[in-house]
Amino acid sequence: MLDFLFNTDIGLVILTFAKALALLVPLLIGVAYLTYAERKVMAAIQLRKGPNVVGPFGLLQPFADAIKMITKETIIPSGSNRVLFVMAPMLTFILAMLAWAVIPVNDGWAIADINVGILYLFAISSLGVYGVIIAGWASNSKYAFLGALRSAAQMVSYEVSMGFVLVTVLLCVGSLNLTDVVRAQSKIWFCIPLFPMFVIFFISALAETNRSPFDIPEGESEIVAGFFVEYSSMSFGLFFLGEYANMILMSAMTSILFLGGWLPPFGIEPFTWIPGPFWLILKIVLLLFVFIWVRATMPRYRYDQLMRLGWKVFLPFSLIWLVLTAGVLMAFGLLPNA
Repeated sequence: MLDFLFNTDIGLVILTFAKALALLVPLLIGVAYLTYAERKVMAAIQLRKGPNVVGPFGLLQPFADAIKMITKETIIPSGSNRVLFVMAPMLTFILAMLAWAVIPVNDGWAIADINVGILYLFAISSLGVYGVIIAGWASNSKYAFLGALRSAAQMVSYEVSMGFVLVTVLLCVGSLNLTDVVRAQSKIWFCIPLFPMFVIFFISALAETNRSPFDIPEGESEIVAGFFVEYSSMSFGLFFLGEYANMILMSAMTSILFLGGWLPPFGIEPFTWIPGPFWLILKIVLLLFVFIWVRATMPRYRYDQLMRLGWKVFLPFSLIWLVLTAGVLMAFGLLPNA
């Protein structure tokens, strides 16, 4: 039976499907409970109780929300492009799931441990903007279209800085494989020597996921919720799930690139017996807490402030730090494979 699973094409397909299910089912449950955690944390910060009625401590609230969204009627505006209108949220959600194919949760534990994992992630995150633009255009609403244009400009602006951050990490590792990136941090996490790039990457992740204080595409005070203003029921739910799945993805990327992925802190001996996935999940949870904390405390940026930060601060700084990193690695003979 094991020979069949490992040595035939059908067996490999079944095995890959099983690995995908083993990753995506906990991920979807995590997305559901991230919404619960966000409401609870924000309630605590604002001295409220948060969800506490549906189930013990409100723990069944995410399932109640899901049932409500599934059972509601999907309303498609009469002037919209029906096909694109329905496809846009599906595209956003599917891309958020596809990115997890190359995320290693432990040494060798990845659905597809490819040698260009970082390029794959960068390509998938770049494609995410299409779901937003299609939604805004297909809705045939000026508010949705304005939100889509804002989001497209924002995501493109901050992707440039993220690209330079990724190149800086790659210079230190000498490989595009995410597993190699984590192994290179066995002695010291990259968040220490590359601390400014760590900060830039995390702030850019906030902008990429349209989270506060960069939630301008969804600014309800100006454009009535932005690109998904015309969406309802499960089509709105897919956008919602896609955003929270992207938050978890960006936290996982930050953990892998700068916080040692599944590795314990600095290889400290008492912690090495704890399973690798536990460390990765712990780091993701801590970064998600910062996502929520920032939302509860920071006011929204103006559009011109957001663009100034991306193009006049992050871009030149990340480029200068990339050149400095390359110079230091070259001067001290630390370039990998050199």
